[in-house]
Amino acid sequence: MSRTRCDQTPAWGALQSAFDATGRAFDVRTAFATDPQRFETFSQSAPLVFADLSKNRIDAATEALLLALAQQTGLAAHRDAMFAGDKINTTEGRQVMHWLLRNPPLALMNKARQALQNVASELSAVHATLDAMLAYAEAVRADDGITDVVNIGIGGSDLGPQMAVLALDEFVLPGKRFHFVSNVDGHELAAVLRKVQPEHTLFLVASKTFTTIETMTNAHSAKAWFEAQGGTDIARHFAALTTNVAAANAFGISTCFGFWDWVGGRYSVWSAIGLPLAMAIGAQGFREFLAGAHAMDEHFRTAPLERNLPIRLGLLDVWYRNFHGFTSRSVAPYHAALKRYPAYLQQLEMESNGKRVDAQGQALPYATSPVVWGEPGTNGQHAYFQMLHQGTDVVPVEFVAVKTPKHSLPGHHTLLLANAVAQAQALMQGKADQGGHKHFTGNRPSTFLLLDDLSPASLGALIALQEHRVFVSGSVWGINSFDQWGVELGKVLAKEVDVRLGSGDFSALDGSTAGLLTRLRNDSPCTGTAVSH
Repeated sequence: MSRTRCDQTPAWGALQSAFDATGRAFDVRTAFATDPQRFETFSQSAPLVFADLSKNRIDAATEALLLALAQQTGLAAHRDAMFAGDKINTTEGRQVMHWLLRNPPLALMNKARQALQNVASELSAVHATLDAMLAYAEAVRADDGITDVVNIGIGGSDLGPQMAVLALDEFVLPGKRFHFVSNVDGHELAAVLRKVQPEHTLFLVASKTFTTIETMTNAHSAKAWFEAQGGTDIARHFAALTTNVAAANAFGISTCFGFWDWVGGRYSVWSAIGLPLAMAIGAQGFREFLAGAHAMDEHFRTAPLERNLPIRLGLLDVWYRNFHGFTSRSVAPYHAALKRYPAYLQQLEMESNGKRVDAQGQALPYATSPVVWGEPGTNGQHAYFQMLHQGTDVVPVEFVAVKTPKHSLPGHHTLLLANAVAQAQALMQGKADQGGHKHFTGNRPSTFLLLDDLSPASLGALIALQEHRVFVSGSVWGINSFDQWGVELGKVLAKEVDVRLGSGDFSALDGSTAGLLTRLRNDSPCTGTAVSH
């Protein structure tokens, strides 16, 4: 399909003019003072998520220009091509259909979309795999002999299921413990193995190709530990989430659940990669998780652009990154169970949109993905909010709060919510102090996302919202958000360095690399001799 890059549209120049005229000096406090309806204009409901965008440096005229930018870049057509099953991942010649993983079967849809007829066979395969995976999950849940499930994966094969299992801890089946091993650093696996017993542990090896070096190193070490501890039934205690069934069988695994090349790793929690979550919250809970995401898919697919939450968020990201020059966004989930949510979003956005060339391979003259970072509130308030309030950089903040808690401890949740709302208020309002040290400039933007509760359905909707928001900004920037070639170079070099560490041959290396390898191989200490006093 034909796409027009954002800087080649009339709206791009109009946005720059608007920024120079009023956007640069825009003050949210003044905007509220002059517009009593500002909250209503810049807040909206989407499936299972309410969003308040009113504390952002934006007005109706600017949003209209951003919507014109979306239209002129062909965002809607690009979105529709994704939902039609077109191969919009052009550098790899692949479809982008993670949304299909949470789509109901055609037979259960009230009005089957004509476009879905194009991918009917894929949808049938999705549900066959889903049904088999959930049946296996239920069997493990019913097996009292399995008390611990260890997921071995990395990247999307770890961040998605780990984040979701932690987020939905209140729904996890009592008597089952879930562990996640991703780092090739043996300390991580060793720490988990100290906590489990081989006869009561199920290992899930999550690797599409069954060749990912970190995952397979951990998997082979787990297998060696299992056998050294007297374990013999590999088929019972190991399962694989992979398409390379032959390699899994050679490992000794007979239970395998696959997925497809149109599922990117960071979009794979909805697939067999979500098996740990299905085991944790059950088949019905997992189906609710998918249903929440599907509801957001339909909102993104059908809502008018001006009331389409993923589109409004994605366009705001473009406004901040390319016109205000904001280089990062802080994510502040005010719910302890969402502690891995910022890390999950880091991969989702920075691996998707951390690109310096457009879809045709041409260098971009403008910035793309911001740095995404954060910690749960209120911890972050006592760590880095000092910089958010008084630092020299302006960092937009995205708050996530949950209206109804799952615990019954009195006073806690009210105080938590009060902190979330107050921090957003303080960032916007600021405080004058002529002495300087206690002066808060204010006018620091934030978005506030509110869930009624943290449930499988609402978590699914929240994640899908973020997926589509990343799609929007990537589409406007004219990049391919669905490849990740930048991951490869370091992995290739690591294999060579590993061989050189073993052989001691450091010839033809740069001085720094050779010096570090020499230091790692010889017996001299890494630091100077300590001086006693």
